[in-house]
Amino acid sequence: MSNQQTLAASEALPKKKVDVIPLLLAPILALAAYPVVGDMPTWATLTIAGIGMGLILFLVASGFTLVFGLMDVLNFGHGIFVTLGAYFGVSMLTGGVIGAVFGDQAPLSALYAAEDLGLNLAALAIAAGVGMFVTAVIGLIFERIIIRPVYGSHLTQILVTSGGMIVAEQLIVALWGPETQPLLKPASLNGAVLFGDIAIEKYRLMTTVVGLAVFAIMILLLNRTKLGLLIRAGVQDREMVEALGYKVKFLFVGVFAAGAALAALGGLFWGMYNDAAVSTLGGSMMVLIFIVTIIGGMGSVGGAFLGAILIGLLANYTGFSFPIMAAFSNIILMCLIILWRPNGLYPVAKR
Repeated sequence: MSNQQTLAASEALPKKKVDVIPLLLAPILALAAYPVVGDMPTWATLTIAGIGMGLILFLVASGFTLVFGLMDVLNFGHGIFVTLGAYFGVSMLTGGVIGAVFGDQAPLSALYAAEDLGLNLAALAIAAGVGMFVTAVIGLIFERIIIRPVYGSHLTQILVTSGGMIVAEQLIVALWGPETQPLLKPASLNGAVLFGDIAIEKYRLMTTVVGLAVFAIMILLLNRTKLGLLIRAGVQDREMVEALGYKVKFLFVGVFAAGAALAALGGLFWGMYNDAAVSTLGGSMMVLIFIVTIIGGMGSVGGAFLGAILIGLLANYTGFSFPIMAAFSNIILMCLIILWRPNGLYPVAKR
């Protein structure tokens, strides 16, 4: 078949329609919150901060939804990768945590303590990269020992991975100690940038940029590359892909490692957002991770992105206007979404 015939045939195929209704939810929520907040600078500050918080949640939840959507694995131990990301950040940036390895001086503490944005970002990037790499390796071990024997059984996966996270939390306590470890933001990312009366936190601005970049890379990788095509084809018809000579098992293991690395990146940012790392950090975030995944649609990266933004915005608006409702706002949002769309906003796996 000639190139012209191939092009004509592809143009003849019906194009997949994009459901734009869920995309309107975030603007609708923001506009509905404006009369409640009642002040334009405050509303704008809350909105931008909510997006920054939502993108941290997306980084944390994207690995979980990616693994479930592509591998059909319910990994209740995903939170341990989040915790490891925060603790590796502590070890690399502040020191005094694993004395046998770094002593009292972390390898990047000087760069991180400098009052220079470029040096601070370089230290943060190196710490994030090291933490993601080491966590990805740990994720490979976790998949081989914990996950692989229970493929195909969701109930067993829940029980085994939950037990694995409990054991891993205790190992973290044994290595780093039971005390809360400080994970402060660098001096250059403290404070806010002023645009008139609108204040934008420097740290949340940074997390917004990183979150958007990660989302764009994930979408391009899954939809515009041969690797993404093979992964998605392996989900639909594993036997066919293996008949073509590709090892789907290795592809899926790579997906699991990537999910662990993304969780580590989100854990570093979330720990820094709270100025501390604790051994229960990831476990306490699992509820939010599930809510984001359920709202977005089980296995949908785009849905998780939108769900995380909605949760971040609603948490900020309710925390400012109705503090007593802040802790329940994400539950209420999830209930409303599943009453409207039981499979989530953009489901790709009805399981």
